[in-house]
Amino acid sequence: MLSNSLIELDRQHLVHPVSSFRGHEERGVRVLRSAKGATVTDAEGRELIDGFAGLWCVNAGYGHESVVEAAAEQMRQLPYATGYFDLGSEAPIRLAAALAERSPGDLNHIYFSLGGSDAVDSTIRFIRYYWHAKGQPDRDQFISVEQGYHGSTTMGAGLTALPGFHDGFGVPYQWQHKISSHYTYRNPLTTDQEIIDASVAELKAKVAAIGEDKVAAFYVEPIQGSGGVLVPPKGWVKAMRDACAELDILFVADEVITGFGRTGPLFACAEEGIVPDLMTCAKGLTSGYVPMGAVFMRDHVYETIAEGAGAKAVGHGFTYSAHPVSAAVALEVLKLYEGGLLENGRKAGARLLAGLDTLRDHPLVGDVRGRGMLAAVEMVTDKERKTPLPASVQPATRLFDRAWEQGLIVRSFAQGIFGYAPPLCCTDAEIDAIVERTRTVLDQTLEDPEIRAAMA
Repeated sequence: MLSNSLIELDRQHLVHPVSSFRGHEERGVRVLRSAKGATVTDAEGRELIDGFAGLWCVNAGYGHESVVEAAAEQMRQLPYATGYFDLGSEAPIRLAAALAERSPGDLNHIYFSLGGSDAVDSTIRFIRYYWHAKGQPDRDQFISVEQGYHGSTTMGAGLTALPGFHDGFGVPYQWQHKISSHYTYRNPLTTDQEIIDASVAELKAKVAAIGEDKVAAFYVEPIQGSGGVLVPPKGWVKAMRDACAELDILFVADEVITGFGRTGPLFACAEEGIVPDLMTCAKGLTSGYVPMGAVFMRDHVYETIAEGAGAKAVGHGFTYSAHPVSAAVALEVLKLYEGGLLENGRKAGARLLAGLDTLRDHPLVGDVRGRGMLAAVEMVTDKERKTPLPASVQPATRLFDRAWEQGLIVRSFAQGIFGYAPPLCCTDAEIDAIVERTRTVLDQTLEDPEIRAAMA
């Protein structure tokens, strides 16, 4: 009765993010009741391996009592402190220092947001201010990458390059431009260097077409997440960063998904040895336990804004920026990462990718890709032609439901891609179960009449 009443209350009142309102009303909500480690339990008592860490965010896993205690202690001592009026509190100050110490290069200045979307939105404002401070206010054009995701605020959704975040919203704006994704599996170019060279050339051509004195910044995810876990060729990110330096435009690394051990190191930028001008993070920052995001600025960005403002306030801020409870949680989560979770994540990630790689011989598997604890399996009905699953089978819903019935939560993309981002705490047995349950879902899907017809 309790579960049924919750489902009805949800149907009547709760608006879910990125959902079909009518579709959700019809299907109803699946209520989660509890979680521990990499396992969640629903209201019916069903246990599932969370192969997607909530929404790419519960990197440390569920149920760490030390994190709960850190939050409770901070709430008892000082549940809120504003950062306005030159006020502050200990936890966010220590967190900013800890992050600056661990970030690439001279990303020494941290602005805290509530999550990833408003972190990206904040970078747009800071970058605009930066160019105004440099006496170049006409540098107001921004470039991002097709199939990239940079949040769903009004401005961030325009940098995002996924149609579902544009349709009906009046975005992207005219000042928001795109270049092609590297998407190696579906790229007509065959070698890594060809893809890298083509992307660099396209970025330079786009800047030239817009005007070299008009472009403010280039945004990119080290691995494109919501576009289908698209892993670039090694060296691609560095080449794009070098091109931005040559073009004198700011390079923004969106590490909201890839940060905090998701790909192996604390930050994915470290793998390519680059220092972005600005970097965003969220999700794993608090392991999803409480909301928090961050913008990292290099010294030159901070100093330019500071000098440009002089005695004036830089008019950008949020009520909950540098929230002490969120900061206390993030500090404790950072201890967990460095106390063994990063190392476990690296081992578990290698096991996950090796396990998923054994699925390549399945008739429906066209590609397996990933890095660390971030991976994807792309399904096709014709391996030679790389034909996506037919839209008529509604892959996002059908495959998610099928995995759920097997006791597995994964991201199911509309184009027939499974996305994986398990907690870093996963055991060998849990990783193996993710792979085996995926195989079962693939076998079941192979028996669908619509799939059989498409493969005929």
